[in-house]
Amino acid sequence: MCVNYVPVQRQLLRDVFGVEPPADEWRVETWKDYAAPIVVADSDGSRDCRLATFGMVPRWRINEGMKVFDTMNARSETVGQKRSFSGAWNKGHFCLIPATAVYEPNYESGAKSVRYKIYPRESQAFGIAGLWRDWPDGTHSFAMLTVNADNHPVMNRMHKPGSEKRGVVMLPSEEWDDWLTCRDAEKARAFLRLLPDGAMLTEPAPMAPRKAEINSRMDGLQD
Repeated sequence: MCVNYVPVQRQLLRDVFGVEPPADEWRVETWKDYAAPIVVADSDGSRDCRLATFGMVPRWRINEGMKVFDTMNARSETVGQKRSFSGAWNKGHFCLIPATAVYEPNYESGAKSVRYKIYPRESQAFGIAGLWRDWPDGTHSFAMLTVNADNHPVMNRMHKPGSEKRGVVMLPSEEWDDWLTCRDAEKARAFLRLLPDGAMLTEPAPMAPRKAEINSRMDGLQD
């Protein structure tokens, strides 16, 4: 799972993803309900970049009186059944989430987690497999797809001991267009796998002290 990542900025969107950035600005790190760029396929299969909210159902769209729930990550095993994600999944609303790194909590040094930065070894930017949806007011939102990582040498080091290990899908660039234009939900499952451990790098990336409260909240989130 991932609730915090580094989105790609304007020049890399042009140079790496071949899209024109959206007009509005976005922050250097993305958290729940923050806006960030996503890449989708137009009706003719060409790439288009849009600004969207991280979380399939943003907090302000949850009906009053309902318990707040998190939709930043969609489990690949149940994505077709969960109400928050099934519509986008079955319609083939697949997107790329351009990023330069994702962050996960690591507990190897003790009871308190340390934020770790995770990124591919050979690319300056990568595309995370995601789902997107639109809203009646013309805005968009998105979620990252995750797969089990219990046996992955890198991702199984993250999150609390005893918890299921999850990881986001970092798609190889040669698969980007096939993913974006896929409209068969079952065929889409073939894309959902983790990079080999040798293709991933990780390093401690502690947060500034003033962000400790956010870091604590991150540890408790489950997809």
